[in-house]
Amino acid sequence: MTMAIVGATRHSTPSSSPSVRLPPSRMRLVGMGLGLLFVALLGRSIYLQLVKQDFLQNQGAARYSRSIQLEAYRGVITDRNGEPLAISTPVQSIWASPADMEPVPVDKINQLARLLEMDPGEVSRKLADKRREFLYLKRQISPELADAVMKLGIPGIAKQQEYRRFYPAGEMMAHVVGFTGVDGRGQEGLELAKEKMLAGKPGSRHVIKDRRGHIIEDIAAIERPRDGQTLSLSIDRKIQYLAFRELKTAVENFKARAGGIVVLDTHTGEVLALANLPSFNPNNRQRLDPSMKRNRALTDLFEPGSTLKPFTVARALDLGIVRPDQVFNTESYTIGPARIKDSHAASSLAVWEIIQKSSNVGSSKIALLMQPQTLWQMFDEVGFGRPPQSGFPGEASGRVRPYKTWKPIEQATMSYGHGISLSLMQLARAYTIFTNDGELKPVSFMRLDQPLPGKQVIRPDTARKMRDMLMTVTQPGGTAPRAQVLGFTVGGKTGTAHKQEGRGYAASKYISSFVGFAPATRPRLIVAVMIDEPQGQYYGGTVAGPVFSAVMSGGLRILGVEPDAPTNNTLIPLDNLPEVREETWSAR
Repeated sequence: MTMAIVGATRHSTPSSSPSVRLPPSRMRLVGMGLGLLFVALLGRSIYLQLVKQDFLQNQGAARYSRSIQLEAYRGVITDRNGEPLAISTPVQSIWASPADMEPVPVDKINQLARLLEMDPGEVSRKLADKRREFLYLKRQISPELADAVMKLGIPGIAKQQEYRRFYPAGEMMAHVVGFTGVDGRGQEGLELAKEKMLAGKPGSRHVIKDRRGHIIEDIAAIERPRDGQTLSLSIDRKIQYLAFRELKTAVENFKARAGGIVVLDTHTGEVLALANLPSFNPNNRQRLDPSMKRNRALTDLFEPGSTLKPFTVARALDLGIVRPDQVFNTESYTIGPARIKDSHAASSLAVWEIIQKSSNVGSSKIALLMQPQTLWQMFDEVGFGRPPQSGFPGEASGRVRPYKTWKPIEQATMSYGHGISLSLMQLARAYTIFTNDGELKPVSFMRLDQPLPGKQVIRPDTARKMRDMLMTVTQPGGTAPRAQVLGFTVGGKTGTAHKQEGRGYAASKYISSFVGFAPATRPRLIVAVMIDEPQGQYYGGTVAGPVFSAVMSGGLRILGVEPDAPTNNTLIPLDNLPEVREETWSAR
């Protein structure tokens, strides 16, 4: 029984199969294939490791690593005494990486939108755009609000520190300092002109994110930000406040369309104050009328009227064509079809009286004693027709036509400021030839350690004679007794010009101006005032003269300038003083 079973078992066990041997040619073929495959894999590995290493590393890093910009602290802008005019305060911005985010629950979307004061639909659309790896949801919010957003715990939402610009002087300094945009870059004024100096250089850092979009910050710093430099302006904040206040009062009192004022240091050409109206608050520009951004004192052009008469007389004096006491017939006369006349009854005036009483007839006759090129050179040498190169963006060059095109009537009217256009800054700068013994000073918005070299335009003795003549304008019989300053001698010139309208002149729209300096015996300040379209009164001495007086009086005292008038000097009573009216355009 047992044997049978064993035998059966042995019988059922199959016999061992003989080993299969491939033909040698096939074995070689398989070996070559495996070898080629190994070589290809090895070559591909070397190619990826050596040739494509940077690309692959970047692709890998892009899936978990981000480089975030670190904002540089924008430089502070100060006045000449270190008072801040523009500073940066830290704020937060909320950003997201939609490409790495999972769908956000509706209730979280609503909470996020409520905190950021956004429409929930808008937030949903932004976060659903998987093509975007970075986008801002809200910029420049308070740190407290940013913390509240982060407490929502939404993966892929992060905060980033930025800086927001704040302007302590508000509308008073808006046209000088300008402002920055939401990205922190200068858009107007000196913020734009000195962008490179103020902006500094941003830095960057690495952040790591997980697969759900959570950001792990401060992993590695790549480059530290380099903060911007401090910009020290020539502006004196106290004088600026005074100038803005007095200009605003005049514009409101005369219901004027606009106004501008410039205050220069006669020694250095530094701009101590510059103000315009209308103005705006640079800290709140949500409803800003673009016209309010114009720095009218530098960009707007106007016909200066009689404020140009001193330059005509100065050139004639400098060349020895006239003398201060030389008398001219000032009765009306004609040039072609046009008649030039004065409103006062004087039949003759000395040269100094032509300045004091602002005679169009006298000024035009002096101009016609010179060749057109001679008068044109005077205008060119004091900077008319060219930008004043103050460093301010957008400054206007004005317009002086080539002398070869002048007709006699045009030469006559240009002598008293018609047919020529310039800015208030150009006019103020030109008057430095009278305060610096004939030397034209460059103007600057930057505080200077040393005065910049100027250019001699007229002889020193001519400048002194002109100062004496200009002093008579604020005395009895002159056109600007309201420009007097208690305790100081004052020199200056009024201007009253019809406004250009279309191809002609508006009958009842005027530009009223006054440019002057004090103390007249040793000038320290130049103040130029322009009022655009005053209502009611419109003569320069009446409208702009009082603004000059108030600003000059306060400015001299702020600077500690000693009075140069006699100790018993008092202001001339104005109540009963007969007004000498400024001549306007009268070639008819």
